[in-house]
Amino acid sequence: MTAFGTQFVPEMALATFDGKQWSTPSLVPSNSISIHPGAHVLHYSSTCFEGLKAFRHPDGSSHIFRMDQNIKRLAQSSRLISLPRVDEAMLEAMILDLVGRYKDEIPAAPGTLYLRPTHMGTEAAIGKAATPSNESMLYILGSPVGDYFASGDTTLRVLIDEEGMRCAPHMGMVKSGGNYCSALPVLNKARTEHQADQVLFAPQGDVQETAAANFILIDGNEVITKALDSTFLHGVTRASVLTLAQEMGMKISERDLSVAELLERSARPDAEAALSGTAAVLTPVGTLIHQGKDYTVGTGKPGKTTVKLRKALNDIQFGLATDRFGWLTKV
Repeated sequence: MTAFGTQFVPEMALATFDGKQWSTPSLVPSNSISIHPGAHVLHYSSTCFEGLKAFRHPDGSSHIFRMDQNIKRLAQSSRLISLPRVDEAMLEAMILDLVGRYKDEIPAAPGTLYLRPTHMGTEAAIGKAATPSNESMLYILGSPVGDYFASGDTTLRVLIDEEGMRCAPHMGMVKSGGNYCSALPVLNKARTEHQADQVLFAPQGDVQETAAANFILIDGNEVITKALDSTFLHGVTRASVLTLAQEMGMKISERDLSVAELLERSARPDAEAALSGTAAVLTPVGTLIHQGKDYTVGTGKPGKTTVKLRKALNDIQFGLATDRFGWLTKV
């Protein structure tokens, strides 16, 4: 199987903003784009993106999961980094057009069609380091994918980093490529020195998120995760998992979580930890690494509540359970 996100459908949806208005969106070949070498995005990182999925149901129909939330977040990210305003209705039409055209490319479960809307500043002006781009490009890629971590039922090893930050605090809510790139040196070092799969950033002992996913701790009947603020990404999967957990009668605690409390609680036999995200879905963490020492989370194996929550989410996404929250858009 090809690596996650390296295979694409033949076309992508694309529209451009010329400083005054958006062009009429169209489907174009997905293997290239044309931008000036002086484009704002190439010098000043004026770019943001989203990740969402389309699912094939047993009856053959196609559905996109929580598209409205991803559209709102891309519009928010664009606004926070001063890109031209996104036309949300246009973006929705572009997503529906692309998925409608390539329904047959949606893999059978557990595969999905991963969608990557991307917005970037394209004005050719290398003197605008302190000024936003007046022009931009918005495109949507479609990529048939399997599981992001491709680890089966194994658990992840996650290094706790109390010194660094994933990104600047005011950029946490922005789904921008620069945030992911800034975390790579720490993540690469963690892989080399600790055989870690991910890094959990906890500046000054405040547990936030990993380099590519939100973090959730489950202690018995309680789900603990950081309360929403501007320092980390407001995950759509995170919100969905919390909704499902609450429906199951679990206690939801959105609050600060210290590294000391995390390590203390994770040592309990029924403790579980997981990473949540569009790509990761809900992936169990079996080991936390802190100051050179391994700490087993619960039994070290995928926890029953993590598995239950992931199944509840997947059942809705794949049409095996009623969409009682109105999360799916049929294409």
